[in-house]
Amino acid sequence: MLQLATLELNKTFVLKFLKFGLVGFSGLIIDFGITYFCKEKLKIHKYVSSSFGFVVATATNFTLNRLWTFNNHDPNAVVQFGKFFVVSLFGLALSNGLIYILNDRLKWNFYLAKGCAIVLVSLWNFFANYLYTFTG
Repeated sequence: MLQLATLELNKTFVLKFLKFGLVGFSGLIIDFGITYFCKEKLKIHKYVSSSFGFVVATATNFTLNRLWTFNNHDPNAVVQFGKFFVVSLFGLALSNGLIYILNDRLKWNFYLAKGCAIVLVSLWNFFANYLYTFTG
């Protein structure tokens, strides 16, 4: 019976991870779309554009992850959003640091660097939100 409970927990965990990935992919589209529009069309600095895309994607990801991925209906959504935003801000710092290293120092294409940063930061975001934001 213990193995079955562990298996169910693992299935639940994997399902949450997959849902988080789908939500993250929608956030990726939002993030890249806003970043591209701000950087290329509005000629806003690349880090400001990237940060703005990240913040908008974070707001949409919070809502989708809260309701769909983690099926969390805690009435104190403001506190949860605060936690989610802190996790995301740390992720933003990691993301911009990685973009700086890959694009400015190693001379990778900006969007390739941003894509790599998104993959790595997504792992941070999932585990931090799984263990901190949407617990209990």
